[in-house]
Amino acid sequence: MTRLPPTQRPVPVPLWRRGAALGIDALGVGLISSFMGVGWAQLFVFGVGWLGMRVVLVSRNRGQSLGRWAMDMRILDGGRGGTPTLQDLTKRELGLGIVTFWAFWGITHLSPTTAWALLLLIPLGGDAIFALNGSEWGLTLHDRFARTFIVESRRGYSLDMKVQKLVADLRSRMKK
Repeated sequence: MTRLPPTQRPVPVPLWRRGAALGIDALGVGLISSFMGVGWAQLFVFGVGWLGMRVVLVSRNRGQSLGRWAMDMRILDGGRGGTPTLQDLTKRELGLGIVTFWAFWGITHLSPTTAWALLLLIPLGGDAIFALNGSEWGLTLHDRFARTFIVESRRGYSLDMKVQKLVADLRSRMKK
Protein backbone atom coordinates (compact mmCIF):
# COMPACT_ATOMS: atom_id res chain seq x y z
CA MET A 1 0.00 0.00 0.00
CA THR A 2 1.23 3.49 -0.74
CA ARG A 3 2.25 5.52 2.31
CA LEU A 4 -0.20 8.37 2.83
CA PRO A 5 -0.03 11.23 5.34
CA PRO A 6 -1.81 10.39 8.64
CA THR A 7 -4.68 12.77 7.80
CA GLN A 8 -5.35 10.98 4.52
CA ARG A 9 -5.01 7.38 5.69
CA PRO A 10 -7.91 5.28 4.42
CA VAL A 11 -10.05 3.46 6.98
CA PRO A 12 -10.67 -0.28 6.40
CA VAL A 13 -14.26 -1.50 6.15
CA PRO A 14 -15.70 -4.27 8.35
CA LEU A 15 -16.40 -7.57 6.62
CA TRP A 16 -20.14 -7.41 7.31
CA ARG A 17 -20.43 -4.12 5.37
CA ARG A 18 -18.46 -5.58 2.49
CA GLY A 19 -20.81 -8.57 2.51
CA ALA A 20 -23.85 -6.31 2.49
CA ALA A 21 -22.48 -4.38 -0.50
CA LEU A 22 -21.73 -7.65 -2.30
CA GLY A 23 -25.27 -8.82 -1.54
CA ILE A 24 -26.79 -5.63 -2.97
CA ASP A 25 -24.78 -6.02 -6.17
CA ALA A 26 -25.49 -9.75 -6.43
CA LEU A 27 -29.21 -9.24 -5.85
CA GLY A 28 -29.41 -6.56 -8.55
CA VAL A 29 -27.54 -8.58 -11.16
CA GLY A 30 -29.10 -11.87 -10.04
CA LEU A 31 -32.68 -10.66 -10.37
CA ILE A 32 -32.05 -9.51 -13.93
CA SER A 33 -30.35 -12.80 -14.85
CA SER A 34 -33.09 -14.89 -13.25
CA PHE A 35 -35.51 -13.74 -15.94
CA MET A 36 -33.37 -15.62 -18.48
CA GLY A 37 -34.41 -19.01 -17.12
CA VAL A 38 -31.85 -21.59 -16.10
CA GLY A 39 -28.61 -22.57 -17.71
CA TRP A 40 -26.09 -20.91 -19.94
CA ALA A 41 -28.27 -17.90 -20.76
CA GLN A 42 -28.62 -17.07 -17.08
CA LEU A 43 -24.87 -17.50 -16.54
CA PHE A 44 -24.09 -15.29 -19.54
CA VAL A 45 -26.45 -12.49 -18.44
CA PHE A 46 -25.15 -12.69 -14.87
CA GLY A 47 -21.55 -12.53 -16.12
CA VAL A 48 -22.16 -9.55 -18.39
CA GLY A 49 -24.16 -7.78 -15.69
CA TRP A 50 -21.52 -8.54 -13.04
CA LEU A 51 -18.69 -7.18 -15.17
CA GLY A 52 -20.79 -4.14 -16.03
CA MET A 53 -21.70 -3.44 -12.40
CA ARG A 54 -18.40 -4.34 -10.75
CA VAL A 55 -15.84 -3.37 -13.41
CA VAL A 56 -17.17 -0.76 -15.83
CA LEU A 57 -19.31 1.13 -13.31
CA VAL A 58 -16.57 1.01 -10.67
CA SER A 59 -13.93 2.34 -13.05
CA ARG A 60 -16.16 5.29 -14.00
CA ASN A 61 -17.60 5.93 -10.53
CA ARG A 62 -14.48 6.52 -8.38
CA GLY A 63 -14.25 2.92 -7.19
CA GLN A 64 -17.89 2.45 -6.22
CA SER A 65 -20.46 -0.06 -7.44
CA LEU A 66 -24.12 0.28 -6.48
CA GLY A 67 -23.61 -1.77 -3.32
CA ARG A 68 -20.43 0.02 -2.32
CA TRP A 69 -22.13 3.38 -2.89
CA ALA A 70 -25.05 2.31 -0.69
CA MET A 71 -22.65 1.26 2.09
CA ASP A 72 -20.20 4.22 1.83
CA MET A 73 -17.10 2.41 0.62
CA ARG A 74 -14.81 2.32 -2.38
CA ILE A 75 -12.09 0.14 -3.84
CA LEU A 76 -8.48 1.30 -4.05
CA ASP A 77 -5.43 0.01 -5.88
CA GLY A 78 -2.90 -1.36 -3.40
CA GLY A 79 0.05 0.10 -5.26
CA ARG A 80 -1.00 3.61 -6.23
CA GLY A 81 -3.93 4.26 -3.93
CA GLY A 82 -6.36 5.37 -6.67
CA THR A 83 -9.12 3.51 -8.47
CA PRO A 84 -7.76 0.24 -9.91
CA THR A 85 -7.30 -0.16 -13.65
CA LEU A 86 -9.83 -2.04 -15.78
CA GLN A 87 -7.40 -4.96 -15.98
CA ASP A 88 -7.03 -5.18 -12.19
CA LEU A 89 -10.78 -4.85 -11.66
CA THR A 90 -11.48 -7.55 -14.24
CA LYS A 91 -8.91 -9.86 -12.66
CA ARG A 92 -10.48 -9.24 -9.25
CA GLU A 93 -14.11 -9.63 -10.27
CA LEU A 94 -13.90 -12.68 -12.56
CA GLY A 95 -13.29 -15.12 -9.73
CA LEU A 96 -15.61 -13.32 -7.33
CA GLY A 97 -18.35 -13.20 -9.98
CA ILE A 98 -18.17 -16.96 -10.55
CA VAL A 99 -18.47 -17.86 -6.86
CA THR A 100 -21.17 -15.23 -6.38
CA PHE A 101 -23.16 -16.74 -9.26
CA TRP A 102 -22.81 -20.19 -7.68
CA ALA A 103 -24.02 -18.81 -4.34
CA PHE A 104 -26.95 -16.97 -5.96
CA TRP A 105 -27.90 -20.04 -7.98
CA GLY A 106 -27.65 -22.24 -4.90
CA ILE A 107 -29.88 -19.97 -2.83
CA THR A 108 -32.51 -19.53 -5.55
CA HIS A 109 -32.70 -23.27 -6.27
CA LEU A 110 -32.91 -24.39 -2.66
CA SER A 111 -35.69 -26.83 -1.82
CA PRO A 112 -36.01 -29.91 0.41
CA THR A 113 -34.90 -32.12 -2.48
CA THR A 114 -31.98 -29.91 -3.48
CA ALA A 115 -30.41 -29.15 -0.10
CA TRP A 116 -27.05 -29.91 -1.72
CA ALA A 117 -27.32 -26.47 -3.35
CA LEU A 118 -26.13 -24.99 -0.05
CA LEU A 119 -22.72 -26.45 -0.86
CA LEU A 120 -22.44 -23.79 -3.56
CA LEU A 121 -22.05 -21.19 -0.78
CA ILE A 122 -18.75 -22.74 0.38
CA PRO A 123 -16.46 -21.06 -2.21
CA LEU A 124 -17.81 -17.60 -1.33
CA GLY A 125 -17.36 -18.32 2.36
CA GLY A 126 -13.87 -19.66 1.69
CA ASP A 127 -12.95 -16.42 -0.02
CA ALA A 128 -14.22 -14.43 2.97
CA ILE A 129 -12.31 -16.58 5.48
CA PHE A 130 -9.08 -15.01 4.25
CA ALA A 131 -10.34 -11.68 5.65
CA LEU A 132 -10.54 -13.14 9.15
CA ASN A 133 -6.81 -13.74 9.50
CA GLY A 134 -6.40 -10.83 11.88
CA SER A 135 -4.73 -8.36 9.53
CA GLU A 136 -5.71 -4.70 9.77
CA TRP A 137 -7.18 -4.56 6.27
CA GLY A 138 -9.07 -7.86 6.26
CA LEU A 139 -8.06 -8.73 2.70
CA THR A 140 -10.05 -11.48 1.04
CA LEU A 141 -8.53 -13.88 -1.48
CA HIS A 142 -9.67 -11.81 -4.47
CA ASP A 143 -8.25 -8.64 -2.84
CA ARG A 144 -4.87 -10.31 -2.43
CA PHE A 145 -4.91 -11.63 -5.98
CA ALA A 146 -5.65 -8.22 -7.54
CA ARG A 147 -3.75 -6.17 -4.92
CA THR A 148 -6.76 -4.06 -3.99
CA PHE A 149 -8.45 -3.10 -0.75
CA ILE A 150 -11.77 -1.62 0.33
CA VAL A 151 -11.92 1.59 2.36
CA GLU A 152 -14.58 3.88 3.77
CA SER A 153 -15.77 6.74 1.59
CA ARG A 154 -17.51 10.00 2.38
CA ARG A 155 -19.48 9.64 -0.83
CA GLY A 156 -22.50 7.34 -0.62
CA TYR A 157 -25.97 6.70 0.71
CA SER A 158 -25.08 5.45 4.25
CA LEU A 159 -27.65 2.65 4.07
CA ASP A 160 -26.18 0.87 7.08
CA MET A 161 -26.53 3.99 9.25
CA LYS A 162 -30.09 4.60 8.08
CA VAL A 163 -31.11 1.01 8.86
CA GLN A 164 -29.49 1.22 12.30
CA LYS A 165 -31.37 4.46 13.01
CA LEU A 166 -34.66 2.91 11.83
CA VAL A 167 -34.14 -0.14 14.08
CA ALA A 168 -33.31 2.12 17.05
CA ASP A 169 -36.47 4.18 16.42
CA LEU A 170 -38.59 1.01 16.19
CA ARG A 171 -37.12 -0.32 19.43
CA SER A 172 -37.82 2.92 21.27
CA ARG A 173 -41.42 2.93 20.01
CA MET A 174 -41.89 -0.70 21.04
CA LYS A 175 -40.77 0.10 24.60
CA LYS A 176 -43.37 2.89 24.97
